[in-house]
Amino acid sequence: MRRIKIALRVKEGCGDLPLPKYATSGSSGMDLCADVKEPLTLLPGEIHLVSTGLYLSIPEGYEAQTRPRSGLALKHGITLVNTPGTIDSDYRGLVSLIVVNLGKGSFIIRRGDRIAQMVIKEVIRGDLEVAVELDETARAGGGFGHTGI
Repeated sequence: MRRIKIALRVKEGCGDLPLPKYATSGSSGMDLCADVKEPLTLLPGEIHLVSTGLYLSIPEGYEAQTRPRSGLALKHGITLVNTPGTIDSDYRGLVSLIVVNLGKGSFIIRRGDRIAQMVIKEVIRGDLEVAVELDETARAGGGFGHTGI
């Protein structure tokens, strides 16, 4: 398993929050916690920006992806609007999450709650070339639902 160093700075006043960590030896994502001063109630359908209290310095050639936690999604309908969210290697601002409640009931986010996960991924860049024609495939232009599913 490949490992890289990521510098992390904690927002002032957030020293009480757990740092991101892998829950098990096989985990691919680190849990991210909520930096909210007071409990935040998300009503069904409501979207809210939630700080993690963290700033990151990700090495060039990598990104951090933010993803929902499966248990929150299944049990409460809590997910991220832009999933996966991307934290670019040159971004140095506060890491925040766009959280949405797709569930049927209200959901309360409390300070320190694990509300998302972060996965570190290698970035591959594509070099685009304008072409007159594209190569043929069996699928061709078949789009959404073209296989009947």
